[in-house]
Amino acid sequence: MTQEFNQINKINGTLELPGDKSISHRAVMFASLAKGKSRIYNLSNGEDVKSTLQCFEALGITIQKRSNSIEILGNGYKGLRKAAKDLDAGNSGTTTRLISGILVAQDFDSKIIGDESLSIRPMKRIITPLTLMGANLQSSINYTLPLMIHAVEGIHSINYDMPVASAQVKSAILLAGLHCNDITTVNENIPSRNHTEIMLGLKSTASQSGNTVFVSKENYPVTKEYFVPSDISTASFFIVLTLLSKNSKLKVKNVSLNETRTGVIKVLKSMGGKIEIEDIKQSSGEEYGDIIITSSHLKNIIIDSNIIPNIIDEIPILSIAGIFAEGKFEVRNASELKGKETDRIKSMCHNLKLLGVNVDEYEDGYSLSGKALNMNPTFNSFGDHRIAMAFGILSLLLKDGGRVDNFNCVNISNPNFLRQLNSIIK
Repeated sequence: MTQEFNQINKINGTLELPGDKSISHRAVMFASLAKGKSRIYNLSNGEDVKSTLQCFEALGITIQKRSNSIEILGNGYKGLRKAAKDLDAGNSGTTTRLISGILVAQDFDSKIIGDESLSIRPMKRIITPLTLMGANLQSSINYTLPLMIHAVEGIHSINYDMPVASAQVKSAILLAGLHCNDITTVNENIPSRNHTEIMLGLKSTASQSGNTVFVSKENYPVTKEYFVPSDISTASFFIVLTLLSKNSKLKVKNVSLNETRTGVIKVLKSMGGKIEIEDIKQSSGEEYGDIIITSSHLKNIIIDSNIIPNIIDEIPILSIAGIFAEGKFEVRNASELKGKETDRIKSMCHNLKLLGVNVDEYEDGYSLSGKALNMNPTFNSFGDHRIAMAFGILSLLLKDGGRVDNFNCVNISNPNFLRQLNSIIK
């Protein structure tokens, strides 16, 4: 489906968005591992989280939809059952990598498959540490899906130094570590998202050299109620649109304010964005609150490489902000962009060149400058939900609008994106 967008006048209103995708995945997994009934409110309605739900149902977990929540009856320690068929993770790298950490500790074999995009994403990054823990995993020759996980007599704890900042890899190790009597230790030079640690109540220590997280069987999940705050990555598209639209103001309610996820807010405020946060609350250790955004004049800044893991999913929409901000926009030390639903470095540069701005592509990022010359382009989504939404936002800001092909890929994270847009466009 090619989606057409026309230039808008302004943004005004209030949005309540679906639950954070990262937190939603983990809430489903932890509730499935716990013994007994857990309830999850405001779960993400994206296709990725549906993949996680379907995988755990296939593993013998009872999941029921209620009027305002999801009820999960977990089977407890090693209570999962062998699936009757391959576990299909769809497009979800989070599902694949995190569930692998759980499956390596089970007493049965499993096979994980995915769609065309997921099937070319790198899995060696989890295979290496999980193998060090005694797991038996087999992938394609290129370390991609399908991934076979063979039952072993038992896995053991490790002390692992993360070679690259990745919350998915860290979480895979920590979830495997939940099944070990001894303490597993994960050391990060640059801290990544910490939802797993917060939601499981794991001990961690911070030092000048980085961050260390500890886990063992003592941290195994218990039943509880979860409220999933709204996804700040989803909110970022509406935040940038409001900042760049004249005479505009928007409130986004109950957004996750986890310190490892708010880098996008820090960057935009440093660029001159008028962003305020109010009514801060907590649920399951996760902080959230309302974000108020007002039209702003932005100036590009030098983005600190240490914040890149914190903003990796928001780089596409930050790039759109960079087009309209004063000065040159540049992102470096972001080679992790290559391992997403598409190679986001190449995809962003391809579309930005269609726009007519000056683009320099690097191995670990890109830079852009100059005025947009093409006012009615058709952008390529490359089947990537964040690329699609970023260029949808850009099209709304162009004098003659624009189009984005294969736009229905936004269903991966936010099926109601267009409806939400229409509710705040004035």
